[in-house]
Amino acid sequence: MQKIDEEALAEAYNRALALEKSGDIDAAVKAYADVLAIDPEDHGGATVRIASMGRGETPDKAPDAYVTTLFDQHAEVFEDVLVEQLDYHVPLLVRQRLQALGLGPFARVLDLGCGTGLTGGALRDMAEDITGIDLSENMVEIAHEKDLYETLYVAEVVDFLEDNDDEPFDLITATDVLPYLGALEALFFGVAENLNPGGLLIFSSETLPDETLDGRTFMVGPNQRFAHAQSYVRDRLNAIGFDVVELTDITVRMEDGQPIAGHLVIAKLRG
Repeated sequence: MQKIDEEALAEAYNRALALEKSGDIDAAVKAYADVLAIDPEDHGGATVRIASMGRGETPDKAPDAYVTTLFDQHAEVFEDVLVEQLDYHVPLLVRQRLQALGLGPFARVLDLGCGTGLTGGALRDMAEDITGIDLSENMVEIAHEKDLYETLYVAEVVDFLEDNDDEPFDLITATDVLPYLGALEALFFGVAENLNPGGLLIFSSETLPDETLDGRTFMVGPNQRFAHAQSYVRDRLNAIGFDVVELTDITVRMEDGQPIAGHLVIAKLRG
């Protein structure tokens, strides 16, 4: 693994960011290409920023190095920022919808992208055994301190689903995971492989108006997060063997004082 020149990287990234903020998109895209030349693993998310400006190829997912860096850096303040400042309450919505539909309790739950344990905390009394997975070691350490999970792993969610040979689960949650994934086939297929027949998947996604998506199944939105067309989510679930139990329009969070539109989806594995 090549050693990154941190000073050159910081300088290149700050230059690219300044150009992006000034509105000089062409120059910003070239500057982010310079960033990627220094740091091919893309700890700063240059590929996602280029895509959010409507240039380059839309990546299938946010780079692992970027997601890890982002959440490792913000682990200590994560809950305060997300819940208090961005008004994020998706884990509580998950609990409310499961209870309203009379679903649960669950023997085995898998919490993908568990972060500091917000969803684990919301579902703790509805589950006998909860396993949490997150790419950020710092986030997992905070979740561990809360003593909410029987098992915790530091892993990329799709990799974990592909490699896991433990007992299947009755419920798999993925709150605030899809904004870091574009293509959903590998995720949904991995979930199907790790669920009992009749098991549930519940997840949140962000979306954009049809005119913005303009026929695309997914795209990187202005906040460097993936947005998905509802039709694409439904189509992929159906193709992989899920029935949609409920798809609810929700406000996922606030961003710059504006509500971010999305969906809360409950799907059941056929079988």
